[in-house]
Amino acid sequence: MPDLHALFLPCPRGLEAMLASEMRQIGGVTLEVGDAVVSGVPARGTLDDVMRLNLHSRLASRVLLCLGRAPVTQADDVYRLALKLPWGRWFKPSQTLRVDITAERIPAERAPGKKPVWPATAGSGHDSPARGSGFLDSLQFTALRAKDGVCDHFRARGEERPSVDREQPDVRVQLHLTASEALLYLDTSGVALFKRGWRTEHGEAPLKENLAAGLLMLSGWTPHAALFDPLCGAGTLAVEAAQMACNIAPGLGRSFGFERLQGFDRGVWIGLRQAANAARRAPPAAIIAADIDPRMVQLTRTNAQRAGVEGAIRFQQADVMDAVPPVQLTPGQAGHIVTNPPYAERIEAKGREAEDFLPRLGDVLKQRFVGWHAALLLADLQADKALRLKPARRHVVYNGPIECRLFTFALVAGRPARKAEVEPA
Repeated sequence: MPDLHALFLPCPRGLEAMLASEMRQIGGVTLEVGDAVVSGVPARGTLDDVMRLNLHSRLASRVLLCLGRAPVTQADDVYRLALKLPWGRWFKPSQTLRVDITAERIPAERAPGKKPVWPATAGSGHDSPARGSGFLDSLQFTALRAKDGVCDHFRARGEERPSVDREQPDVRVQLHLTASEALLYLDTSGVALFKRGWRTEHGEAPLKENLAAGLLMLSGWTPHAALFDPLCGAGTLAVEAAQMACNIAPGLGRSFGFERLQGFDRGVWIGLRQAANAARRAPPAAIIAADIDPRMVQLTRTNAQRAGVEGAIRFQQADVMDAVPPVQLTPGQAGHIVTNPPYAERIEAKGREAEDFLPRLGDVLKQRFVGWHAALLLADLQADKALRLKPARRHVVYNGPIECRLFTFALVAGRPARKAEVEPA
């Protein structure tokens, strides 16, 4: 039986349970999916599983392969961990390297003047304090020590030290610090998985593609239902929906970090891509993207063309306040509105303020879209009150650092009000 490797797949907060379910659908009999944790899902799998997950996961941000972990109290502990790991199994010293770091909390030795640091992320290419600092009070310095450990591992074997390339490295290493230990991962994805390879321009405030896919899944939409985004912006929701409807694997348009690592079977990878290409299909229902700004409509069309789904989407230039159902639903067919209205934290208000915009939008939905389902991503956690609609559910999700709610509504005439069910993050 092939070796099983410890894996971790990070994702946007609020999508962890769905990612675990998606991983079980993607993985073969060898993939063991663990319980979801905050911002990701652990697993154990083969290198073939790693390739499948990179190719097919719509929700993961990366597929990280854990090479080792150890208790740490100072930066030199990270160096010693990196020094002993079998880097030569995975890449050659002639390849370029980048080390990135994330942390839940950096532990610090209990000494006068030393306090724990609550960091975000950093990389080994940043300025760092003097090498004499032994405390884990600098992300940059700790990442630098991890990089030194990797490079010195090769030098101890009589080989050259890998060079650092911050922009286009051959190999990406991820160092993660918890309150008590360090974990070193190989990033098998390379560029983050939400970068599908089709986006040229982003618009003012784009959704990441994996968050958009998660919103579509949380909304209850399926490819057999009509989908309408009346505030499409750069078209991320519509393009993701079209790729789902056409059964296009999200990773077909890009390359991956594992393609530059040793140990991965190129023949298996070619077969996985061929099977994914053969699984494409025509979309079973209409997908419509509209925006008041003609530049955004054109940008959506361009993105859809690059994603291979231009023919699966209808494009409209229209004001959401003039919106009417873009398709006539047949008996038994569902129609879904899924959209990400502008909000203050996302972009600066232009013209209509939120207190006027949301009530008017609520009126449009309940007066013209009876029989449809709607899902709106909003940073105002009480936005349903401004919409004057009773949500069926409030899903807690994070758009980057911003806590949001995906409010879902069943727009049924005469529906009695009931308390919404809140889905935890």
